Amino acid sequence: MRILVDADACPVKEEIYKVAFRHDIGVTIVSNSPIRIPVHALVERMVVSDGFDAADDWIAERADGEAVCITADILLADRCLKAGAAVIAPSGKPFTPASIGTAVATRAIMADLRAGGDIVGGPPPFTKADRSRFLSALDETLVRLKRSAGNRRPA
Repeated sequence: MRILVDADACPVKEEIYKVAFRHDIGVTIVSNSPIRIPVHALVERMVVSDGFDAADDWIAERADGEAVCITADILLADRCLKAGAAVIAPSGKPFTPASIGTAVATRAIMADLRAGGDIVGGPPPFTKADRSRFLSALDETLVRLKRSAGNRRPA
């Protein structure tokens, strides 16, 4: 199992490390430029090119049923879900096969409104409640995946 982080604008990297270390699960921080990471055997940094969607492509290519992807990018979340990964937004909101269609559609509507010149606000400010919800969501997801992996192992 591993955690793949779309890290360029991720506000919960410290929380990811905290939960990953507790569960002894590796973390890959993926970004277009070097980001400071803790010196720890479970954490690696992957700096990709600054090409359009390079970090997203790297993450999506490695997403599978043993990965937890952390991203606010709805299109990347969709790609990761289709590959079988669990996906959590930094706000703690899990993306699921049942919710991703609505999220993609809402994103498209908002993009159309912005393109048409309508002023549309961005996401709400990140709060302590979001941080707490994220910690709980990541912990619950890792526990669920560990149980699932344990049930798949031959006796």
